[in-house]
Amino acid sequence: MADILRFADKLGPAKIIQVYEPTIDLKAVLVIDNIAMGPAVGGIRMAVDVSIDECIRLARSMTLKNAAAGLSHGGGKTVVYADPKMPKPKKERLIRALACALRNFPEYVMGPDMGTDEQCMAWIKDEINRNVTGLPAESGGIPIDQIGATAWGIRHAIEVAMPYCNCPVGFSLAKARVAIQGFGAVGMNAARFLAEQNAILVGAADSQGSIYDADGLDVNKLIRLKEAGKSVVDYPDAEKSDRDAIVGFDCDIWIPAARPDVINENNMERLKAKLVVEGANIPLTVGAENYLHEKGILVVPDFIANSGGVICAAMEYRGKIESEAMEVIEKKVRTNTRLVLEESRIKKITPREAAMHLAVTRVQKAMSYKRWSIY
Repeated sequence: MADILRFADKLGPAKIIQVYEPTIDLKAVLVIDNIAMGPAVGGIRMAVDVSIDECIRLARSMTLKNAAAGLSHGGGKTVVYADPKMPKPKKERLIRALACALRNFPEYVMGPDMGTDEQCMAWIKDEINRNVTGLPAESGGIPIDQIGATAWGIRHAIEVAMPYCNCPVGFSLAKARVAIQGFGAVGMNAARFLAEQNAILVGAADSQGSIYDADGLDVNKLIRLKEAGKSVVDYPDAEKSDRDAIVGFDCDIWIPAARPDVINENNMERLKAKLVVEGANIPLTVGAENYLHEKGILVVPDFIANSGGVICAAMEYRGKIESEAMEVIEKKVRTNTRLVLEESRIKKITPREAAMHLAVTRVQKAMSYKRWSIY
């Protein structure tokens, strides 16, 4: 008990639930961080190397993300210890069993995350008929990954952030050189949206490696490769390196869209970008963010920049349609990015400190209205 309680602070976590079903090799952890503002929304992440530490940190990120976006939701997260590339029948058994195990936690609303998708959410809906977002359109949902909800917010966060960069006058999306670490659903859609604004994708990476072309990669060709089940390293006519090499690629905008802590004290000095916009949750360590801030590299925090997915989930939860969700994402992300960066500039603090103040103040105010027994 004492080991788990080392994570506790004034906000949470409220509950940490272990799920174990040895007959089908299901091992999972649910963390409900804080529900003062409403039911906890947070995706189900599946990977062989997830951990309770990661789950707790991600759940907190969701609390902050919902609060910063002004949503009536708290934060939660589930991690499943498994290979997401397992055969589909086995994955379906695991997801359905997980849904049954979590059916008695109505304060948690499930959604897709790394390693899970709209199909997984449809299985959950079929199994327990509630507490799920990110459903396929055919099931009445808004397919978050398919429409690029998270990436849509990232595109707008970048546009708002560019004037705040320590860069020459006239720095804009048109012709800006972009590198994306993690070319999955978020990364691919971010590349697509940015290319539509005439930005140039010069680098991309996935679990198999990274590629670079100073003259620009063909975004549509790269997306087709990924959709065919191939890696970015299968892209022809580009310089190929290991997956970590992308940290040092020469670019203007660097977007981490994969796992936590990809920029840390061991590699932070290699980053050459002017602007980092966090497409993944907790992709930079606190030390790395502080270092980049001191070096004049602007970092837009995760729970501000990548909140498009959870905003979309909240809209779906309330019965809204896709076009309404995308409009709300654009408005909220642009407003919050500007608020945070303006406070950071005026008070001479890091963008994360400004973002934390915005989110934590809202959560604490909501908690002050609740009785001690809300959990």
